[in-house]
Amino acid sequence: MSPADRERGVALARAARAGDTLALHALLDHLTPYITRICTPIALADGPDATQEALLAVFTALRSLRDPQALYGWVRAVSVREAVRVARRAARMRPAELDDVPAGGDPQLAADIDDVLARLTPEHRAVLVLRDVEGLDEESAAALLRIPAGTAKSRLHRARTSFRKAWSA
Repeated sequence: MSPADRERGVALARAARAGDTLALHALLDHLTPYITRICTPIALADGPDATQEALLAVFTALRSLRDPQALYGWVRAVSVREAVRVARRAARMRPAELDDVPAGGDPQLAADIDDVLARLTPEHRAVLVLRDVEGLDEESAAALLRIPAGTAKSRLHRARTSFRKAWSA
């Protein structure tokens, strides 16, 4: 995201917090691609639901954002939390269907990656996305997930190991 886009988001957040309804709608439209990029790899097929839940959480809690300059970090934290929650709920609601898993040699790379990610727990997907997609260090990912840094490091190690094993299978 460009610095101009970030500044636009911060300005929209300030206006929305001040009660500007149009700015609130523009802010949510502006944040949707960012939230989607975070939620989809964590919640997988339930990514759209996680995105909607995160947008709703941003909408309802925007006034609690003390510093609009921290908008993107706050939105990232909300998005990860909602994506993990939605993925956990979805995993409890549907049994694993091994017949639905694509073959390991499927020519579509994106499908293979989704297949491998689906085999990870939501907690492992979350730390993997924060570290390898969002570029956060382990300490920042741990703070965002509200877990000890050592737990984040071990989850990241396990997630990468599981990903490698599933990928090479």
